[in-house]
Amino acid sequence: MKITFLGATHEVTGSCTLIETKGKNILIDCGMEQGADIFVNQDIPVNAGKIDCVFLTHAHIDHSGKLPLLCKNGFQGKIYATEETVNLCKIMLMDSAHIQEFEAEWRNRKALRSGMPPYEPMYTIEDAQCAVSRMLGCRYGEMREVCENVSIRFNDMGHLLGSASIEVWITEDGITKKIVFSGDVGNKSRPILNNPSFVDEADYLVVESTYGDRLHESAADTLQILVSCLQRAFDRGGNVIIPSFAVGRTQEILYHLRKIKDQGLVKGHDGFPVYVDSPLANEATAVFLQADPSAFDEEIREMFRQGINPLVFPDLKISVSSDESKAINFDETPKVIISASGMCEAGRIRHHLKHNLWRRESLILFVGYQANGTLGRILLDGAKEVKLFGETISVEAELYSIPGISGHADKEGLIEWISGFKKKPSLIFVNHGEDQVAEGFAKLLRDEYSLNTAVPYSGTSYDLLTGQVITQTVGIPVEKKEGHRDERAVKVFTRLIAACEKLLRVAKSCEGMANKELARFADQVDQLADKWSR
Repeated sequence: MKITFLGATHEVTGSCTLIETKGKNILIDCGMEQGADIFVNQDIPVNAGKIDCVFLTHAHIDHSGKLPLLCKNGFQGKIYATEETVNLCKIMLMDSAHIQEFEAEWRNRKALRSGMPPYEPMYTIEDAQCAVSRMLGCRYGEMREVCENVSIRFNDMGHLLGSASIEVWITEDGITKKIVFSGDVGNKSRPILNNPSFVDEADYLVVESTYGDRLHESAADTLQILVSCLQRAFDRGGNVIIPSFAVGRTQEILYHLRKIKDQGLVKGHDGFPVYVDSPLANEATAVFLQADPSAFDEEIREMFRQGINPLVFPDLKISVSSDESKAINFDETPKVIISASGMCEAGRIRHHLKHNLWRRESLILFVGYQANGTLGRILLDGAKEVKLFGETISVEAELYSIPGISGHADKEGLIEWISGFKKKPSLIFVNHGEDQVAEGFAKLLRDEYSLNTAVPYSGTSYDLLTGQVITQTVGIPVEKKEGHRDERAVKVFTRLIAACEKLLRVAKSCEGMANKELARFADQVDQLADKWSR
């Protein structure tokens, strides 16, 4: 009875864990890494054809995104997930496969011109279809026997429609051990979804720690903050651009916008249009509206009972084709544009940023976590210019991040959920958090709550019968490519460029001054330039 940690170890994305028991090989999640890689993740040490099944906590790509690759490599088992997760994966994995194929086509056009070998996509639409065909939907609270010595149960975690913690019971030689995988713990008291459900007991717990070092700001004012952002931008004649995760966050924003319109909270701009420019988000909204009502909180269930659609309102416009997407930016009416991806790494959002980042009247509103290395994080860190589609774009628009809207529990929420165990786990494995965050959260649990914790690196394995380490690994940092600068260096260089831009603006404002003053200013600039010339 062995557990090996492979992904989301000292990092936030790429969740993947292997359990081996009585000749059976089981994966919990098989996610794709997003943003910059920090540590090297070891490959799954078992041939894909020898993996018997996968337990999937939820549909987000950092937990599900490599399932098609697993199928491409020979996986023929079952993938167990909640019914809502299965329905979301049908669209999300197909979308991911489309991105893989599109990128391969683009790279191969360049490769053909330069004589480089062809680029093969990570997986294809056919591989994604294969993964979906192997999914088996389960209900919350339903005990499911997977094989003669393994049983599982899914519990609502309120992070995403269908998201779950997974209780896993494994029996070997007459001894049963229970391992609980938290998946992503939801942020309580959010609209639409239920609060995370508690689990009574576990021998071992694998828990995420994304926000294990901080408390969210109050979410009570989310609606008013959104109203204020819309009012400021519209009064200036600008647009509000919302980079949003297509699944989950977009639906939450639509819920808030519906309230804003119903109550007339934005003054002087009645009928302002709201564009959802993401085919995936539009499909996901349809999945939300067709889901079992028990997946939603009481407010949403009551709206359904009254025949009210909580995510649809007047002046909501759905953009499907690329031509429709392009046309949005030629309409000068102040508007809201919701588009993916949420971290600005790909998709149509980059086109909307290109058309709005340089406009001082527009506002870019971040409504979710921005991982290290992503364009979203770079913008929030204060970049004065960015490159989009080969063009340098000046960052002049107002940037704002709504606090408290995260889909992840904060430190307090994580501790509250862990404290819900009536029988405390003998060992808690902390993962799915940035290096220092995961370590700090594990230390907090040890020091203040007397819990036994470990923060395994990729490749570390434990014997679950004894709780002892079998293989202990250390973190191997990803080698930076030649010319790559670390994050701190990027920030400092960005600061230098901003200072130079400020100097240029001051110089331009001096037109009309006395020649003597202009000459002295020019001499000072020349001396500074000579000093730092290389």
